Amino acid sequence: MVALEVKDLVVTYDTVAAVDGVSFVADSGEFVALLGPSGCGKTSTLRAIAGLEVPSSGRISVLGGTVFDDVNGINVPTERRDLSMVFQSYAIWPHMTVFENVVYGLQLRNYSKAEARIRVEEALELVGLSEFVDRPAPQLSGGQQQRVALARSFVFEPKLLLFDEPLSNLDAKLRNQMRNELKQLQERLGITSIYVTHDQEEALSMADRVIVMNNGHVEQGGDPLSIYYEPATPFVADFIGSSNIVHGERVDEPIGPGLVAVRLDNGGIVVCDARDVASNRLAVAFKSVHLKLTKNVLPDAVNAWEVRVTRRSFAGDFVEYQLDWNGQPLLCRGLPDELVEEGQAIFCSVAPEHAVLMQGSGTSTTGGLAR
Repeated sequence: MVALEVKDLVVTYDTVAAVDGVSFVADSGEFVALLGPSGCGKTSTLRAIAGLEVPSSGRISVLGGTVFDDVNGINVPTERRDLSMVFQSYAIWPHMTVFENVVYGLQLRNYSKAEARIRVEEALELVGLSEFVDRPAPQLSGGQQQRVALARSFVFEPKLLLFDEPLSNLDAKLRNQMRNELKQLQERLGITSIYVTHDQEEALSMADRVIVMNNGHVEQGGDPLSIYYEPATPFVADFIGSSNIVHGERVDEPIGPGLVAVRLDNGGIVVCDARDVASNRLAVAFKSVHLKLTKNVLPDAVNAWEVRVTRRSFAGDFVEYQLDWNGQPLLCRGLPDELVEEGQAIFCSVAPEHAVLMQGSGTSTTGGLAR
């Protein structure tokens, strides 16, 4: 069952369209991440779903009921949409205890005191805060405050849970811990969740489906593996993971069954799995982790090029190499077991199935550190 449908959504501020024709659906119980850089329209989309922003046009439906439709003049107020939102700033009331923060939404919905207490106790147990029920909110750590916000968000069993970068204020270790806990909690509750983030690791590790946004548009939607391994556009390839994106022209000569060759601007050739791309000006993307460094050309290597290491950076779990291939910069990440010295000539290769063909223009780039 479709829990949420967003159709042709447009949100404008003055004359600028922050969201420009966004459409997607979320199935019942699904965890969907809206992923993209700052200013891409993901938070404006979330706020429109919540009723905190009035769209210029489009339609939003929750469990089959329309909550916004500009054509038919429908705009259901926020408090009647039966949604819950967790904010980046927690929005915990400092003058209340943990219990009072969590029970507040139940009181507004006229739950009896007995049932409200049972629901609050169950919610706090789920987030591991049972022993803090009477503690004043200011005496909680950041992670504990976020757990209070989570408990408050689902205690009344909303139709949708909306998250606006809820973990970004936490330190790295706690953020990883909360990421796992939040995902496990969402699966246990089975509540459809829409999660806004600019952090690709959060999106890939938590979401059932990722919607990548850019400049108010949806660039690509799909499960995390397809988003990572099969980017549809150079933007997605660059934003997800650490990628090399090279540009060139299609080679007309046959290469082999199911393969396409692209002659790059530096004269080199990259062979890719065939893909239906109409343009002759092409882009090829391959992840830095898929580049392999060897002292000699491997016998079965289709894409093998002699390169020179221009810089080596040790990052703990991996070593990052900046490479020069006849003027084309490349980025390679490998294990720190066999180090290659700066200035050394070496061969690098990538399998055709890891070289993703897409329509392209502009100049070649190397991806930066994973966001």
